[in-house]
Amino acid sequence: MFLLKRDYSNKNFIIKGLITSILLSSFIYLSYFNIEYKILNTFLGLFAIYFLLIIPKRSLLITGFLTGILWCNWMAVSLQYYDLTYIAPILLIGIGLVYAIIFYLFAFYDRLTIRIAMIFAFTFFAPLGFNWMKFELLFIDSYIGISKTDFALILFSFYLIIKLKKHKIVALIPLLFTLTFEKGEYIDNPIAKIYMPQMNVEQNLKWQKEYRTTLHEKNFEEIAKAVEMKKDLILLPETAFTTVLNRNAEILERLKDFSNDIDIITGALYVEDDQIFNASYFFSKGEIQIAKKVVLVPFGEEIPFPKFLVDFINKVFYNGAQDYSKASKPTDFIIKGEKFRNAICYEGTTDKIFEDIKDTRYMIVISNNAWFTPSIEPTLQHLLFKYYSKKYGITIFHEVNGSPNRIYRP
Repeated sequence: MFLLKRDYSNKNFIIKGLITSILLSSFIYLSYFNIEYKILNTFLGLFAIYFLLIIPKRSLLITGFLTGILWCNWMAVSLQYYDLTYIAPILLIGIGLVYAIIFYLFAFYDRLTIRIAMIFAFTFFAPLGFNWMKFELLFIDSYIGISKTDFALILFSFYLIIKLKKHKIVALIPLLFTLTFEKGEYIDNPIAKIYMPQMNVEQNLKWQKEYRTTLHEKNFEEIAKAVEMKKDLILLPETAFTTVLNRNAEILERLKDFSNDIDIITGALYVEDDQIFNASYFFSKGEIQIAKKVVLVPFGEEIPFPKFLVDFINKVFYNGAQDYSKASKPTDFIIKGEKFRNAICYEGTTDKIFEDIKDTRYMIVISNNAWFTPSIEPTLQHLLFKYYSKKYGITIFHEVNGSPNRIYRP
């Protein structure tokens, strides 16, 4: 009888951990399949946070491990382009273990108040510099607000539900203050008429020398098309030109010539003083402005470890390649007299790129998602841009290679 009871108990804590991880991740996969019902996401999100507060301490290990994999499995997709597919299982297990430990720490001292405090503290924490797991994101397509205050009220409400023995209806009052009902989308268009071509260049072709001329000519065809359409600005994706653009005089001159008819923003590499930058190039009236990336992708563009480990990892896994360098502050472009904040892919989903942006209403983000397709990465990125657009009241124009272009409005 004791063995049967213990076996049932073991299965029970695993099942609770599994259910909680599914609830925490469901909004991503529903969005992936274009299932976005606010009422459904509201209840799934609330149940996810409630379960996170009440499941046994050891269930949190299961929840963290599975949630880490469900949110971050797309990271393994890019390994094929480094000939590192064989380490995909190790990477996924490593990600799962990192989040298993973090979730277990939510209840390191297993009292409800401590667990609530730790979960709220996690909303300010980015493991190894990677900040895409945000619990507030569960409510991005729901009737619940996405601010820190809203999340604190949700936790307080659940605290009351768990602790009150009578009059539990009172516990729902804090939740009422988190409700949000949008009356409609306010369309705030810039003066510039923007052309955003949809690019779908496969990553295995993108950097092949034989394909480079074809790729670059496709870019110029899109620019010519934008001129014919009488647009003011064309956006091209991250590394649309697969060259160190500031050292390619021929392409620079062609872009300068076109910029007398239309403003151009395109991604390409930039090299200065033996430092490599992922950059945006802004061409206007024959002039060039460079915006270097400020926030680099952990493990993709920089290794967030001490230098001796960085050198070792780059030598073993990246054939001795060096990390990218980064700028100290964001760059703004002035287009038709209006200010546009520049961002390149990952940095558009970080708070740092929104620093000192009070007088800026627009942001241009360029990305290359071909690294991660097919996967949930474009979906998670899409949800994050929704979140940051609302958080900062900024209209975001997202030009992408490998997934749909989108415009996000507050």
